[in-house]
Amino acid sequence: MTGMLNKKDLAQYRALLVEYQWRLRGDVQHLTDGALDPGHESKSPTHMAELGTETFDQDLTLGVMERDQELLGEVSAAIKRVDAGAYGQCERCLADGKAPSKCWIPKLRLKAIPWARNCVECERKRERSYSH
Repeated sequence: MTGMLNKKDLAQYRALLVEYQWRLRGDVQHLTDGALDPGHESKSPTHMAELGTETFDQDLTLGVMERDQELLGEVSAAIKRVDAGAYGQCERCLADGKAPSKCWIPKLRLKAIPWARNCVECERKRERSYSH
């Protein structure tokens, strides 16, 4: 289903986004606390094999933290779009000059990815431009 979102839809999406934001902040804090914990025994490996495992674990944790922080930024931006009355409109369609009434992201996409900035077609175009 496409089209303009009503107040009830916006309230539901905003609540969902706030829940994601809360969870992501907790995840990032937990990962940060774990990475900075000086009392963690595995911080001082006794064998070279343990050093490799420790480095892998740290790299993995940093990658997850980076991804979660990026996603947290997207979720926060989506909340701002809800508050500004721009949530659910495809940014790329608007930038390409389409009429705002023709730029709605389908509700099915917003249910799957509530922080989505673009409709599926525009997101595919964006992804193709990065792969070339």
